[in-house]
Amino acid sequence: MLILKIVAAIIIINAVLIIAAIIHTLSIPNKKSTYKAPPADERALKYAEVLSKMIRYETVSVADTNQREKFLGFHKVMEELFPLVFQNLEKIEIDGNLLMHWKGKKADKPVVLMSHQDVVPAEGEWRHEPFGGEISEGKVWGRGTSDTKGSVMAFYQAVEELLEVGFEPGQDVYLSSSCTEEWGGPGCPSLVNELKKREVKPFLVIDEGGGIINEPIDGIPGNFAMLGVFEKGNCDLKFTARSDGGHASAPPKNSPIIRLAAFELHIEKLNPFNKKFSPVVREMFKRFAPYSGFKMKLAFSNFWLFEPILKQIISKLSGTARSMLTTTMAFTMQKGSDAGNVIPQEASVWVDMRTIPHQGMDESFRIVKKIADRYKVEMEIIRGGDYTETADINGEAWKTTVKTVEETFPGLPAMPYILTGATDAKFYQEICDCVIRFAPVVYGKEQLESIHGIDENIEYNCLPGAVDFYKNIIKNVGEL
Repeated sequence: MLILKIVAAIIIINAVLIIAAIIHTLSIPNKKSTYKAPPADERALKYAEVLSKMIRYETVSVADTNQREKFLGFHKVMEELFPLVFQNLEKIEIDGNLLMHWKGKKADKPVVLMSHQDVVPAEGEWRHEPFGGEISEGKVWGRGTSDTKGSVMAFYQAVEELLEVGFEPGQDVYLSSSCTEEWGGPGCPSLVNELKKREVKPFLVIDEGGGIINEPIDGIPGNFAMLGVFEKGNCDLKFTARSDGGHASAPPKNSPIIRLAAFELHIEKLNPFNKKFSPVVREMFKRFAPYSGFKMKLAFSNFWLFEPILKQIISKLSGTARSMLTTTMAFTMQKGSDAGNVIPQEASVWVDMRTIPHQGMDESFRIVKKIADRYKVEMEIIRGGDYTETADINGEAWKTTVKTVEETFPGLPAMPYILTGATDAKFYQEICDCVIRFAPVVYGKEQLESIHGIDENIEYNCLPGAVDFYKNIIKNVGEL
């Protein structure tokens, strides 16, 4: 009898909680993302032609290689395209990395607009010449169009046009572009060190990483401005299994490859890292709620009730969604024997690990090493860098950025999110409290898939909006 009463009480309590959640959900007005980039016009085509010229100059960067002369050549192209910028701004060049200083009326809240000059190699079979800068089908094609010469073009063009009308910024403005971003080289740190010497503490830094993303979550239609407020840690690990080797005709048990495979399968199947909604991710889904269908709206607006279920659902939506909740490990390069009939004395696998604040680099290392030891696999830390601090999404710099998004792109909602990749922006965290990852260009599915892939492109009708965003952020920060 007592058990029945307890069960009945639990049913009643759950029913009350669900009813409360439904009432709360119904009280939230529905919203719709209405922004779409306008059709391409003469202005958009003009910007496409400028970007095309930038794409035609190949700027592939090579790790641990001084390529200053190559990038000085690119600077000459930039000078031809943006003559007023180079005539009126102070130019600071360090090994091909570029920092342009536009002196404002005041210097207490300087803004840094940044992206990178270098690109990754163009491998595979392309339909459009990777360094041809072809303009067709409403797009500019080529390596670097989306990542990230498009945004470099936009903020240089913004300053060029402001100079044309005699505009004087209210605050100092810096245009920062490194040439080593694609391999995490010393370019951006050298520019940051220059600002440190000058005792410059930026009020706001805006880099790549986010963007205007179409349907960022399956089932939520429309474009959204995804503003990255911090990035996960980025670590490279190597795992090695050893043996005495031998001939493949008499294979031993638990050979190096078998132990590595068992270790990899353990990580893949039994994800050893905790899933947790950080305050940023929780806020992001809360802000998505009004734009969702009823079921998603019910879940996103009532985390207090549905969080355990959401952890499982969101983890299955996509790799990107899952990676915002947990530390991840990607097995990338593997090596065993050099011959088909030889048991290797040593087999190894490389891992790209991205760490999350609730389970940072040191703790994640300890968790993985314990598992590796179980399979008699050695762990070596090749390179380690932990997650960055989070920008204050209630602070003045954040609010100014959101205001600029809303006035530049009417009908475009702005959302905070976690950047799961890595950018040069992390180096600015040392001197700036609000570093936001946002390139103000539209990324559809095709554009996102082409980044670091084949036939990279950008739809050039979005370029005027990007230029206007940078103009407006300069003006809005200057009025503070």
